[in-house]
Amino acid sequence: MESFLDDTFDVKAKHAPDEALEKWRKLCGEKLRIAVLVSKAAFQFISSVSPSDYTVPPEVKAAGFDICADELGSIVEGHDVKKLRFHGGVNGIAQKLCTSTNDGLPKDADALNRRQELFGINKFAESESKSFWVFVWEALHDMTLMILAVCAFVSLIVGIATEGWPKGAHDGLGIVASIMLVVFVTATSDYRQSLQFKDLDKEKKKISIQVTRNGFRQKMSIYELLPGDIVHLAIGDQVPADGLFVSGFSVLIDESSLTGESEPVMVGAETPFLLSGTKVQDGSCKMLITTVGMRTQWGKLMATLSEGGDDETPLQVKLNGVATIIGKIGLFFAVITFAVLVQGLVVRKWKDGSHVDWSAEEAMEMLEYFAIAVTIVVVAVPEGLPLAVTLSLAFAMKKMMNDKALVRHLAACETMGSATTICSDKTGTLTTNHMTVVKSCICMSVREVGNPSKFANMKSELHDSALKLLLQSIFNNTGGEVVMSKEGKREILGTPTEAAILEFGLSLGGDFQAEREAVKLVKLEPFNSTKKRMGAVVELPVDGGRLRAHSKGASEIVLASCEKVINSKGEVVALDDSSLKFLQATIDQFASEALRTLCLAYKEVQGGFSPNDLIPESGYTCIGIVGIKDPVRPGVKESVAVCHAAGIAVRMVTGDNINTAKAIARECGILTSDGVAIEGPVMARSSPLDKHTLVKHLRTTFDDVVAVTGDGTNDAPALHEADIGLAMGIAGTEVAKESADVIILDDNFSTIVTVAKWGRSVYINIQKFVQFQLTVNVVALVVNFSSACMTGSAPLTAVQLLWVNMIMDTLGALALATEPPNNALMKRPPVGRKGHFITNVMWRNILGQSFYQFLIIWKLQASGKSMFELEGSDSDLVLNTIIFNSFVFCQVFNEISSREMESINVFKGMLNNYVFVMVLVATVAFQIIIIEFLGTFANTTHLTSHQWGACVLIGFIGMPIAAILKLVPV
Repeated sequence: MESFLDDTFDVKAKHAPDEALEKWRKLCGEKLRIAVLVSKAAFQFISSVSPSDYTVPPEVKAAGFDICADELGSIVEGHDVKKLRFHGGVNGIAQKLCTSTNDGLPKDADALNRRQELFGINKFAESESKSFWVFVWEALHDMTLMILAVCAFVSLIVGIATEGWPKGAHDGLGIVASIMLVVFVTATSDYRQSLQFKDLDKEKKKISIQVTRNGFRQKMSIYELLPGDIVHLAIGDQVPADGLFVSGFSVLIDESSLTGESEPVMVGAETPFLLSGTKVQDGSCKMLITTVGMRTQWGKLMATLSEGGDDETPLQVKLNGVATIIGKIGLFFAVITFAVLVQGLVVRKWKDGSHVDWSAEEAMEMLEYFAIAVTIVVVAVPEGLPLAVTLSLAFAMKKMMNDKALVRHLAACETMGSATTICSDKTGTLTTNHMTVVKSCICMSVREVGNPSKFANMKSELHDSALKLLLQSIFNNTGGEVVMSKEGKREILGTPTEAAILEFGLSLGGDFQAEREAVKLVKLEPFNSTKKRMGAVVELPVDGGRLRAHSKGASEIVLASCEKVINSKGEVVALDDSSLKFLQATIDQFASEALRTLCLAYKEVQGGFSPNDLIPESGYTCIGIVGIKDPVRPGVKESVAVCHAAGIAVRMVTGDNINTAKAIARECGILTSDGVAIEGPVMARSSPLDKHTLVKHLRTTFDDVVAVTGDGTNDAPALHEADIGLAMGIAGTEVAKESADVIILDDNFSTIVTVAKWGRSVYINIQKFVQFQLTVNVVALVVNFSSACMTGSAPLTAVQLLWVNMIMDTLGALALATEPPNNALMKRPPVGRKGHFITNVMWRNILGQSFYQFLIIWKLQASGKSMFELEGSDSDLVLNTIIFNSFVFCQVFNEISSREMESINVFKGMLNNYVFVMVLVATVAFQIIIIEFLGTFANTTHLTSHQWGACVLIGFIGMPIAAILKLVPV
């Protein structure tokens, strides 16, 4: 059916096509780039004015500062070196901002408040949220509702003119009341959804960063930053505000988000300018914040650009297409129905000979026919489809937030429901990310460490010179720090790996500050995933300014750069074959015990060294190897088993040694006896054909480990071919978070499985709703059309059809689209991208239930009067009320049956979904009100208890019929 619709009709998404969206993005990107260039040019022009012309504004001087926000902005945005020199460089700017590049801002609350009032806060101005009445106004613009409003207006005029007030106004007011009900329910739903997204957006923007204030390094929200703050940046961080480089090493900044230029910019003492919104591509540094919030270049540019809004998700696009086609079918039936009804009226008048004279009552009858035709279109157009998708996704996003998963893009919920592969990082996701050194091989001696006595023994056994070299390497070749907290406690800052190494050094009696002060750090190259090592060059003042390089990183890589080794006597000897084999065997042994191994080495640097030189990569002396334990998270093995049962392949991607990767993967249940582990270089060296075969094999095997031990970038194409389909950010760097579709806030693999379950729940819930809605569509269309053709009248009036439309669209979406997931969802295979959304199972349920409802309503139309012994002038009204009531109760019980498309037990867990229960109760309650109290407006009348019981029974019989249908194989 779907393929027929796709092939036959050219259905476009409700919003702009991809080409238009791409053009819009390119236009905005170009506009952004031009704005940056113009801004820079303007500042360069302004900088031609002599810096000495600057005078400090009185209010700034009164607050105790010697530079204003505008001057600071012009320096950084314009990259104005002249002005920077005029103000005394970075240190001069720091003095004028009353801050210290070492200790940061003082913690005086009054001073911080004055600073905030003068320089602003680090927040961007947000567009005002739309009020509830704006959503009401937008809902009123629905074309079909506008046509019905015109019908209601004409009905009121004609009715009052012919029958007087209030009797003549009943029909018109009934339509008006129904329209307003639809409008307010739709507006309420949209308004609540907008509030949910606003809350989620706030969660997305919660970013913390390392800041030094009052002499202490601490984590702070970027919103709390003020000019004068000292911020610490590392690889992957996003620059939180405009500022100046204070100190650091090898800093490369990606400014593509601002300028569109892909080449990174080197930042250092000569060019110290850092702009908000850019990213640290390499290196680490301290920066002085100078401009915040809307005064930054990023803030000014954001003020000039308007957002383009969220693109529709793939499922919304597909369902909009289905809705358009059904709407066209409904329009066709509406036109035919109207034509048949009018033809019946004209034929009747022709036979009476009154075709020339038309009374007001006949005009009202004609208007009612038109209203019925329009309402058929209203019922036929399933505008509830996109609403159901949005509600389900918004509901899932909110619930997933409680489960520590932040969804940044709606489409990610759907994609996770169809995921066939999860490629997971090891550290912090499959493991706890709490690392400790448990084994070491220092000076060719393997030792277990981990408690004070073992550390004491190790310290006493090591030669003094070797211990000194080890501690110098640990405390200087690091991206971490040992600091004192506000409470006076020692804290280790840095990555878990760095923290483990620093803790190891401290346990050996090392003093971080003493070791740092004993040498002068000439250059530090932070660790990156390409080199898989980090290096430092230090100057040794006590040894006449001698230079020494330290290297630390993946054991195989660092060991390969070594030519010598320190033996058990503390002597430096040549690294012969036997020593090399011993160290390699030690690495393999550590790795087989699921330990991450790191090698530490040093080299005496001859011939001088400048910070611009590259740190040597060969000729090192091996100090030793450490084995770091990172335990597997509880519940990971069970979660991997759930993924396997759900048809989802789990693969581990790690930069660890291949043996470490295998050991961890076996412990997690990822690698089994018939599994495959592949190293990055092996994949990189493979031919395209072999890669294709390899990737195919990896797709179909559940037990694979990809241990990337070479150049990780070479592996990207092969891994990309595996059709992973979703960017999943494990809460690490801000760059990773920004590019991810889903952010796992607790770094837990089990949360990824939860996300997959919610994704499947969204897909299944929309299918349930579509099954329910199409059943109502088919019955309402066929009943009114066939009745109009055969009897010349429609049993369901415009007001009644509007109420059915309300049950079917908004209330149905609320009930079925908010069903929580269950464990059974993870016991079926994933639905592929090309899988049919409306399955054979759904068509079976839709057609079977529709056939039953049509037969019942047709039987009531044909024999209802005799069945209920109806006589008198109001018999037609009573019968039509019974038909309407029965039809509504058929939908109520069909809604319950739609909770499960294949399982017979539809009551399981129903009471746990309070939204579903509330919708059912509200539907039944309002139906009673419509029948018993709003008869004049809804064209209904009071029913006896016997008639009410019959209507409920007719609706209830649909449930066993639905259960029997589920036994029919398809």
